[in-house]
Amino acid sequence: MPYTPKLTYKGKPLVRKDNELYYGQMSDPYVLYLQIRSTTAVNGQQIADKVDLKLLSTDTEKPMSERIARQTTKHGLYTALDIGAIWLEKANSAAK
Repeated sequence: MPYTPKLTYKGKPLVRKDNELYYGQMSDPYVLYLQIRSTTAVNGQQIADKVDLKLLSTDTEKPMSERIARQTTKHGLYTALDIGAIWLEKANSAAK
């Protein structure tokens, strides 16, 4: 039985554990790694404020320092996912 993710964004799986998220297919050359660094309270809900974003190669033969293709910090989860989706699409297209 194939794995079906519970969350998707723009047709790709989005997996979250605590303050870390992975976006994309592990079978692709690149995935996106997001880490929520801080949150703010808005109407009683905790909303992601500062998010670190890294475009990672899925090649496990490389050391972690060489796997990072791009990185930045954004304010807000939507902004980080939006920028990251563009990076991911371009990187995976160029690698194929």
